[in-house]
Amino acid sequence: MELKVIAYARNGFSDKFGIPRQSREESSIVTRIVFTPDYSSPDAIRGISDYSHLWLLWGFSANRRFRHAESEPEQMSDSLTVRPPRLGGNTRVGVFATRSPFRPNPIGLTSVRLLRVESGELIVSGADLLDGTPIYDIKPYLSFSDSHPDACNGFAEKSRDYRLHVDWSSCVYAESDSVRKEALRRDLEEILSQDPRPAYQTDSERIYRLDYAGHTVAFKVQGDTVVVESLNPKD
Repeated sequence: MELKVIAYARNGFSDKFGIPRQSREESSIVTRIVFTPDYSSPDAIRGISDYSHLWLLWGFSANRRFRHAESEPEQMSDSLTVRPPRLGGNTRVGVFATRSPFRPNPIGLTSVRLLRVESGELIVSGADLLDGTPIYDIKPYLSFSDSHPDACNGFAEKSRDYRLHVDWSSCVYAESDSVRKEALRRDLEEILSQDPRPAYQTDSERIYRLDYAGHTVAFKVQGDTVVVESLNPKD
């Protein structure tokens, strides 16, 4: 079966490090869904603004297996187990019991809030997607059939409400536009509070660097606090 790319996601995530591990209803981070020429007609999204949420079906485009699927098919070896970061990166569970990107087919599913339709593009929040992610399909989210309030969340339940405090007091800003600076700070605070580090990295003095929206933020994690060191335009 051949999948057609109908659109691409556009946002500030230029690198996998820092992308939320799951879509989040309360997210302030905005993603634009930009349709390819074949699907950019207003007819394709007629009526979509009547929905508050959507499902996105997309591809793990930064997954090495995805990039080499056609040119080097021999590298597409399947693994029946994976090591989720939230379990410390050492415990193996079945691939179908996780949302790991390393799957037999590199396909992701995300629910997002539709904020508005603008110039033929969908403006959404809550997407856990890399900039440039190919999107294969979009479907309306239906609360009466897609929501299951009594569902069990497996090992993911333990980290559902996990958040770190973000301390900006030591941060040096290089951004002169105060409005843009505050928008960056808002988005980065959401990203950093979710602790983008692999769970097995616990060195409190290690400096991490994360790229977002054309900027690089340097930070370290000490206990339950993210200490932001600097925020600079990316070279």
